[in-house]
Amino acid sequence: MENTNALKLIKKIQSDLIANGLVVDNIVTDLKKLREFALLEEKPVLVKGIRLAYEHLLANEAFLISIPSDEPIEDEFENEEINDEPKNDLESLQYLLSLFKDADNKHNLSDLREYNAKLQSFKA
Repeated sequence: MENTNALKLIKKIQSDLIANGLVVDNIVTDLKKLREFALLEEKPVLVKGIRLAYEHLLANEAFLISIPSDEPIEDEFENEEINDEPKNDLESLQYLLSLFKDADNKHNLSDLREYNAKLQSFKA
């Protein structure tokens, strides 16, 4: 994101997560404000990612999407089959927020698209 207020808002959200943990109402309010900045910058993948993130948080009262991996790890798939219960992944949410800062970077954009796909197909 190019807007300095948007970058400050991302930093605030990240600080709040560290200090207070996941307070869904607060983060959703901040993400909705952040989405307005993304709309002004005309970045559709970013706009969609922010919306999907806050809708996911509202629906689940947690962030249940894991960090996209570069390569699949066999053990990871075995553990997923054994443990069907998704876990609240604040590290993943922090990473997603960091992607919002520089969505023009091709690697960040790729991960952001992967998050969007995971968020859209998520079923609790």
